[in-house]
Amino acid sequence: MRRIIKPFLVLLLVVCWQFTDSYGQEALKPRPSPLEMVTMKYEDVYMKVTYGRPHKRGREIFGDLEPYGKVWRTGANEATEVTITHSVQFAGHTLKAGTYTLFTIPHQDRWTIILNSELGQWGAYNYNEKFDVLRFDVPVTSIDTVYEPFTIGFEQKAQSAELVMMWDQTKIVIPIKFM
Repeated sequence: MRRIIKPFLVLLLVVCWQFTDSYGQEALKPRPSPLEMVTMKYEDVYMKVTYGRPHKRGREIFGDLEPYGKVWRTGANEATEVTITHSVQFAGHTLKAGTYTLFTIPHQDRWTIILNSELGQWGAYNYNEKFDVLRFDVPVTSIDTVYEPFTIGFEQKAQSAELVMMWDQTKIVIPIKFM
């Protein structure tokens, strides 16, 4: 019996080592669209946006890669998430403290901004409108600078801020008012 068990255990260890090594090698490769996080703090309000950061790579972005009129995860890979610790106003609409998935619907002249309560989504494949907490439109601005990576950031002012999204030559600004 020992003669059978010992070779079986050796074979099992070799198979496990091979699986672990190839899985480990795959996990070490950098993502084409790396995960990015931006934060902002104003008094007792803390905001964080976590998103996948795709790159232009010579592609036509809006209207092609990201079609107009279609719900977008607002980044790459996992859907973008926004966390806030206290209620704020996004473009004049009150948003309570919490974590939300940020979806957008790009159009040529405006974007529809969607904050949705369903978390942990991959892409926008399972987006469900019934979980929308907030939905509003903001205008699109064309800019001279070409942003190779999709970029989200905060521009902080005295008692307000802006959540800014830029990719290619497109810029979106969401005004934030602290309450």
